[in-house]
Order: sequence, then structure tokens, then C-alpha cells
Amino acid sequence: MITPQKSIQYDRYEFKKWEHHNAETIVEMPVSLTVNGEVWLTFMCTPVNLEAMAVGFLYNEGILERMDEVADARVCEHGDNVDVWLNRKVEQPKSWRRTSGCSGGLTAVETLARVDVSLDRNQPIFKPEVIGNLVERLFESQELYRETGGVHTSALSDGEKIVFSAEDIGRHNTLDKIAGLCVMNDVFPKTRILMSTGRISSEMLQKAARLGAPILISRTSPSSLSIEMADLYGITLIGYARRNRFNVYANGQRVGLS
Repeated sequence: MITPQKSIQYDRYEFKKWEHHNAETIVEMPVSLTVNGEVWLTFMCTPVNLEAMAVGFLYNEGILERMDEVADARVCEHGDNVDVWLNRKVEQPKSWRRTSGCSGGLTAVETLARVDVSLDRNQPIFKPEVIGNLVERLFESQELYRETGGVHTSALSDGEKIVFSAEDIGRHNTLDKIAGLCVMNDVFPKTRILMSTGRISSEMLQKAARLGAPILISRTSPSSLSIEMADLYGITLIGYARRNRFNVYANGQRVGLS
């Protein structure tokens, strides 16, 4: 059985002496995605929630909308491939764009043009303190991170509680896993706030827009293109978020910014 962490040994030099340590590290491995019997691409990812990652990736790419379009989604016995069978024929995108994600994420070149989202820029509205509380809950959900470090966590909240969370060595994979959990469980909260420990680049903003999340929060920075896209889609984009402070880069009216 493939696990998301692996036992390792390392040596530390500190205060003029060496110490030997046993520890756990996060697993990174190639996992291919096969759609209707055809290999589409290979993820570099952490082997947990792989079915959700595959379904969520196809959702985020606009290939499917609902779980009833999926006849089967399963990980092969060796754990290095996810087979997704759809109830209809589907063509693999003709070209993929390598994104700025960890381990080199991929998205279809034409996907951005397919994301047709225009969110109400004035709803929902939260007090700034709510954002800090949600960030704390994101950090509390980092189970793998506490064991191994070196892993990103993303979470979907309904404004009060964490609905789904996902961890992976690739930050873009965490949002695919979140989308997949929503599709597979048919749970799309009325209010959707996405949070991530990873930086917000264009493909991360694109995935948030596809999920219809009006607020996207990161513990680190957004890119220039993600800020432009957030303004275009009407998404409140928040970075460097901690319990008592955060930066607003777009559509701050939802969190009390005049």
C-alpha cells in the first residue's frame, strides 16, 4: 500500500555537533490519469485522495460537471494510475500549458477562455475577524504537514466551518482534490471560501473561479496575473493571511474595506 509519508533518516549539524534523526517525509510520485482508456497526462503528487484529484482536475478543466457523468473512477492496484471512465466520449485537449505550480502543473491552453464566471462583487460580506478565524482552522487541518512538513493544504469553508480539506506536495493538486470531493459527494455549499497555504498564481485563481468561490485566501502572495483575474471575475483575493492580519488585493468590499 502506498502511503503519503515515508520514513527517512538524516543527520543534523547544530551547535558544533552532529545528531542522527529518524523522521517522516512527504511522498512525491508520478500518477498518470487515464480517461476512457487513453492516458492524458501524469501528475506529480502525493498519493492520497487520488480519485478526487482526478475527478476534480476534469471538473476544473471543464470536462465534466457532475458525478453522474462518471461511470467509474479508481486507482490501479499499483497506485500509479487513476482510471476515469465517463458515460460519453470525450476528446483530450490538443495542447497543455505547463503552469507555475509546484512540480509543474498542467492545464489546457484554452481552459481560461472557457471559465465563464462573474460573481456578485458585494456578496457575501464578512467581518475581518471571520477571515482570521478561518485561517486558523486551515492551519489546524494540516495533518500531514504536522507529520512531515513540505506539503500544501487547501480547504473549502462555508463561512463557518471547514467542509473539505486536502493536502498534497503540489498546491494546484490540493484545489483539484477539493473540487473532486465536492463533485463526488455532491456538496457545493451556498457560500464557498477557498483557503490555501500555497501562493496564488493564475491557475489557482482559475480553479477558484471554476468552483464559484467568491473569496480566495492564501497564507502567502498572489501573482500579478492572479490579481488581474480576481478583479475580472469579482473574486476577493487575500494574501499573507494570519489570524490578526491579511492583505486584500482585489474586491475588498466583502471584508469591510470601503
